[in-house]
Amino acid sequence: MIDASTLLVYAAASAAVVAVPGPNHLYIAARGVAQGRRAGIASALGVETGTLLHIAAAAAGLSYLLARSAELFAAVKWAGVAYLAYLGVRALTGRGSDGDEPRPQPLRRVFLEGVVVNVLNPKTVLFFLAFLPQFVDPFGDVPGQVLLLGLVLAVIGLASDLAYALTAGSLGRRLRASTLRYASGLVYLALALVAALSGAGRTARG
Repeated sequence: MIDASTLLVYAAASAAVVAVPGPNHLYIAARGVAQGRRAGIASALGVETGTLLHIAAAAAGLSYLLARSAELFAAVKWAGVAYLAYLGVRALTGRGSDGDEPRPQPLRRVFLEGVVVNVLNPKTVLFFLAFLPQFVDPFGDVPGQVLLLGLVLAVIGLASDLAYALTAGSLGRRLRASTLRYASGLVYLALALVAALSGAGRTARG
């Protein structure tokens, strides 16, 4: 389907792209610092589950349609901004039963938040449109190639995400919980701002 040399080049290029810290890494780090390694790992698994959904959408051609519709792109973008802002406000204002610290979130909820954060990230859609297609043979099995390349990216991304989760989880044990709560909240709000400003001048191509 895809020759070995092309796959190796793609894997190396993907690893270079993934190595650059981005919103997903910051989200995972914030969750790991705030709630420990298990929550960091759960958020990493959630983020990469979101990647799998993007892979399926790209293979089905939905990403192409999304990128060509300014209105649909904007809807996804602002839904993501709103969700990140909600997480930030909740982290800054949430308190536990002792009136001081927030209750730890169930790991299932942490996982689902990771899925939503990545699914609502339009940058991931654009990655599948601008980068991945360069390695696809248009005369071959396009959906199959997209699935294979997407899974390679997901594996590389998961390794990177887990490294962030474990590191942040270790760091979190050395900090006061109140400090972690405010730090996490500020990170979420910063991510919302970055998402709001990204692609501000984008227009649909007809």
